Amino acid sequence: DMAKRVLVAFFSASGVTRRAAQCIANATGGDLYEIVPETPYSARDLDWTDKNSRSTVEMNDPDCRPAIASPLPDTAAYDIVFVGFPVWWYVEPRVIDTFLQGCDLAGKTIVPFATSGGSGISGAERRMAELVPAAEVKRGKLVRGDCSDWAISAVRG
Repeated sequence: DMAKRVLVAFFSASGVTRRAAQCIANATGGDLYEIVPETPYSARDLDWTDKNSRSTVEMNDPDCRPAIASPLPDTAAYDIVFVGFPVWWYVEPRVIDTFLQGCDLAGKTIVPFATSGGSGISGAERRMAELVPAAEVKRGKLVRGDCSDWAISAVRG
């Protein structure tokens, strides 16, 4: 039985999601791909209390797809794609949507993981399943601290 091939794609605004992604990649032997927005987010962009901040404007527009700086990974080689992000407005940031719709994820297993707040990940799971109907979006996890055991069990299915 061939081991499942794992990609760990993540967007990290402050470094917290990056640490979780590295933990998952180490635990699963997966490859890391950082989703870097073409225009990086400044602290002001991320101010959710400001109605005119970039993140607020983007999150108010469900069709917004911020550009990604580097070429998207070739997902053909992978069976499972972990997708990590901070939860913004109860869902995944729009740059994650750019990634999901830009990659060929048909037939893949997508495992969301998020870092942040108490808002949970269920809204993101539902939205991601709608955006990529040809993939199987599994229940995700709000990651706090070590996530090795969870990551390994997610790969085993």
